[in-house]
Amino acid sequence: MIRIIIAAIVVVVFLLVSLILQPIMLLIGLFSRQTRDRASLAIVSSAFRFVIVLSGIKATVLGEENVPKDEPVLYILNHHSIFDVVLTYPRVPRPTGYVAKKEMGKYLTLTWWMKLLYCELLDRKDLRKGMQSMNTCAERIRKGISIAIFPEGTRNKTAEPLLEFHKGSFKIAEKSNCKIVPVVLNNTSAIFEDHLPFIKATHVVIEYLPPVDVAAMSREERRNLPELVRSRMTEAYIKNHELV
Repeated sequence: MIRIIIAAIVVVVFLLVSLILQPIMLLIGLFSRQTRDRASLAIVSSAFRFVIVLSGIKATVLGEENVPKDEPVLYILNHHSIFDVVLTYPRVPRPTGYVAKKEMGKYLTLTWWMKLLYCELLDRKDLRKGMQSMNTCAERIRKGISIAIFPEGTRNKTAEPLLEFHKGSFKIAEKSNCKIVPVVLNNTSAIFEDHLPFIKATHVVIEYLPPVDVAAMSREERRNLPELVRSRMTEAYIKNHELV
């Protein structure tokens, strides 16, 4: 119980301090977008790292050398927990926007950070707006911002390793010709979701699989892209289950 109380206090304090930090970030952005981006990345990453330590989470990280450092990518992640973002965001080497459901937009201070970090709020019920969001994400990648998306569309609460992927998620890579980095997370639901409302010290595994070079693919290969990535991620998920 103590962990959830401490984590809640940290989140509240961070959001209150954000009322000061965010105007400063906006002011910095008027003079240098790159400086603002680096500062925002550092601030939010530090806050997430603090939450990870307080929550007692120990992570085994595999294949992090597979993440390109000199180019933006599309991260494809499986999704079991709200902690999936907390665990992976501090590890990104460059500004990265996460695709989130539009309902996240109602939290004002949090929404400001999401905007500063190039996150995209997705309307899952409106196909046209959904495609607009994918186009926006592709444009951000072309401008040097990485994007992370959970193609399952929701948290996986089943016994299956991965839910079916929404093919539209991969349009981001096809439109921008960026590389895809599959990210496989094991045991993250054991942190919080498996025993609400408590946070428990947990061992998780995060694996970054070798990038998929979409630009080098033929049209036929691109048609099978979601199935290819999901197959590789499922294989890694099953393998890493032995490590938790």
